[in-house]
Amino acid sequence: MKYFSLILFTLVSSLFCSAQTDSRIYDIINDISADRIKSDITTLANFGTRNTFSDTISNTRGIGAARRWIKAEFDKISSSCKGCLAVSYQKDLVLAEGNARVPMDTWVVNVVAIQKSKTNSNRYIIMSGDIDSRNSDGGNYTKDAPGANDNASGMAGAIEAARVLSKYQFDANIVYLGLSGEEQGLFGGAGFAAYAKQQGWDIIGVLNNDMIGNIKGVDGVISNVDFRIFSEPVPSNETERQRNARRFYGGEVDGISRQLARYVHKTTKTYMPEMNPMMIYRLDRFGRGGHHRPFNDLGYAGIRIMEAHENYTQQHQDIRTENGIEYGDKLKFVNFDYAKKLTAVNAITMASLAWAPAPPAAISIGGIVEPSAKFKWSKSKNAVGYKIYWRDTTSPTWDHSRYVGDVNEFTLDGIVIDNYFFGIVAVSADGHESVVAFPNAVFR
Repeated sequence: MKYFSLILFTLVSSLFCSAQTDSRIYDIINDISADRIKSDITTLANFGTRNTFSDTISNTRGIGAARRWIKAEFDKISSSCKGCLAVSYQKDLVLAEGNARVPMDTWVVNVVAIQKSKTNSNRYIIMSGDIDSRNSDGGNYTKDAPGANDNASGMAGAIEAARVLSKYQFDANIVYLGLSGEEQGLFGGAGFAAYAKQQGWDIIGVLNNDMIGNIKGVDGVISNVDFRIFSEPVPSNETERQRNARRFYGGEVDGISRQLARYVHKTTKTYMPEMNPMMIYRLDRFGRGGHHRPFNDLGYAGIRIMEAHENYTQQHQDIRTENGIEYGDKLKFVNFDYAKKLTAVNAITMASLAWAPAPPAAISIGGIVEPSAKFKWSKSKNAVGYKIYWRDTTSPTWDHSRYVGDVNEFTLDGIVIDNYFFGIVAVSADGHESVVAFPNAVFR
């Protein structure tokens, strides 16, 4: 038995000394279809408008028709995987009173497809897109608002990810989510985040996809490889004790959402090196918001994935031509191959997370006035080993690492604690890593 354990440790150690990949991830990338995404975006845009207050009775126009079609697509996917998706609606009543952008009391209805884990886990990963659209006047719910890029692209990405990932089994639950009411105040996200909290879900992370189909920016830059990852630095609901500790021990940019952003960055650079993920150290675009924020507000890790080069003439605009400029969020402005790439970024991130163990829940760090950094941590279920990461305090990414085996304490000799930030991941038998967990306690 000892001999077998030594062989296993040697093999796993060797595995993590080099760049480790899983061939299934490449299969997932190759299975994402630009044609299917194009078809889905076209269908959504052809509902004319998906304004939150638009027609809910028609089968051809309005948000009601759109959400029923989305649910039908998830139901079809579930049938193909022998019922692997639990598909439903989740809704909340939003009142006009007290909400300037809500002209009438309205049910904000989300479409939910949950791919159940093979292990009856309570851990969840969420990929969301927005169902609703708007024109120049968000309160005008009869005029056309095709919303091809904003945000049929993100919604189509979530549907396509479900088609591909439903062919696999995972250790965590994956949620494919269509959210409504985004344009009026993030109502759909707020309602679902509260629902998840009420259910007691352990949410690993929320990947909010809002506009993943445009490659030509209003500034003239054209790129089909750049994309942005927005993340807040630390949770907004952290305690006073946590704030005080950060002042002395660091971690100003090491909250759970920022670690999730780094995970997307690393996974993309490993499996899709042609892409250029840009980590933006900001909750969202300047002065603007997205549907990951309600999850952040409740203390969950959540980020926004979106195109790098926006074209504002195609966002929140009536369809028209003025001074030679064509306004409106039309199908002709969407690059479906680019939407495929960003859908793949989401899919491989979720697969990697869902095949990985949970990160260590409790990590203590020590080594004050010593020439070494010391660590103790709690072990994670299904982990075969652990890896310590560290980076210069000014570096945005985890640049150094050491696989240390199936232990719960380790000392990095010769690494001065003052000069670096540190984190630890749990590693699965097939090499998938958890999100990096930042130390949350100090020992002498």
